[in-house]
Amino acid sequence: MIYIGTAIAICFVAIVAYALTHKYNPQAVLLVSGIIMIAVSMAIGTFHIDIEKDLDGNATGWIGFDLFRLVKQVMGTNMLRVGLMIMTIGGYVAYMRKIQASDALVYVSMKPLVLFKRHPDIAAILMLPIGQMLFICTPSAAGLGLLLVASIFPILVNLGVSRLTAVSIISACTIFDMGPGSANTARAAELAGMTNMEYFVEHQLPLAIPITLLLMVLYYFCNRYYDRKDRKMGRSTVSTVDVKEMKVQAPLIYAILPALPLLLLIIFSSYFQFFGRPIILDTTTAMVISLFVALAFELVRWRSFEKTLANVKSFWQGMGTVFGNVVTLIISAEVFSKGLIALGFIDALVEGCTSLGFTGVLISVVIIIIIFLAAILMGSGNASFFSFGPLVPGIAGKVGMNPVDMILPMQLSSSMGRAISPIAGVIVAIAEVAGVSTNDLVKRNAIPLSVGLAAMVLVHYVF
Repeated sequence: MIYIGTAIAICFVAIVAYALTHKYNPQAVLLVSGIIMIAVSMAIGTFHIDIEKDLDGNATGWIGFDLFRLVKQVMGTNMLRVGLMIMTIGGYVAYMRKIQASDALVYVSMKPLVLFKRHPDIAAILMLPIGQMLFICTPSAAGLGLLLVASIFPILVNLGVSRLTAVSIISACTIFDMGPGSANTARAAELAGMTNMEYFVEHQLPLAIPITLLLMVLYYFCNRYYDRKDRKMGRSTVSTVDVKEMKVQAPLIYAILPALPLLLLIIFSSYFQFFGRPIILDTTTAMVISLFVALAFELVRWRSFEKTLANVKSFWQGMGTVFGNVVTLIISAEVFSKGLIALGFIDALVEGCTSLGFTGVLISVVIIIIIFLAAILMGSGNASFFSFGPLVPGIAGKVGMNPVDMILPMQLSSSMGRAISPIAGVIVAIAEVAGVSTNDLVKRNAIPLSVGLAAMVLVHYVF
């Protein structure tokens, strides 16, 4: 019966992939398909609701209602754990945009690039680590991408970088969803049973740094190859439009505000001692503290309580936007993953791989590839990781691996796949604003990120 359930699960995965690639609402698709899979699994006998365990003994009295009560349970647990944290992150990011602190951070970070007027290709690849650091502080792929297109893209083009090269580097700045403020990081850390900061410092950074250095080399040579190819075909690769230098209205001291939560989390970690006692900040608390520091900056700037407090509305609006876009996706994806589990997908996957002689590492590689391809099909790193991430602890337990060893490359592969998706929001947005073809941009990213994915797996599991 488990193989029948697995066959049904694969059919649902195919249907979901089709629906998402045709721009159906991802939350609705994942939620409905998850509910149907759970119902089917109950009908064929691969799953049953344990009232004592699954519903905390608070059954409705009818199994049909208990099925939907599972959704309420998933919503409650996610809102109390990772949901509130992600919402405060989104609210703070929105507030930083509102007071133009994000603009100040980009301006200060990118000013040194003008020193590379004689070496525009080097200036372009130097943008990659700088942009990735900005992405840690401003964890919104589309938001940061558009900000960089509006600010740094003109600078790179004026230095002599081709439009496609500049846009490909900007998109590459968002290929690693990492840092305490990332929704993917929050979910991965939760699944691995550790704090965001611990996951970021001890696991993400040691893997992301060498891969970023490799990607700088790959992007340098790939973009040079494509630029030469475009010149031979008679395409103009360098803009001759005179673009004005970026202007920032906010005081440049505001550049510290987007990075303030990260600084607080680094300083007040488990290593910080005050009178012999450790002081540990969680991400949500760090965001709230940073919000009040930003309010103090605004009060000094405007000397008006009314104007200072009026902009706080953007914080609450940002929280609502993230709830509608990200938290609901987490909830729907977890219901979807519960459906896959209920149909026996995990058991069949592990049993099939082990029967073929696969070790835990090889099983991990299979799931990494699945998540990478799913991100390309869905156009969302969050959707692909949230859909398959909850399956990892169960699989890791079956093959005797530490969950974080499986989760880390899977989580990073999801955001890498997003940069090769022609339907990803960040790709479509920056390509349109920069006036380049989405397909050409995806082509520029395909080789570096495919090689980078293979290198990441090797570095993580071999070296």
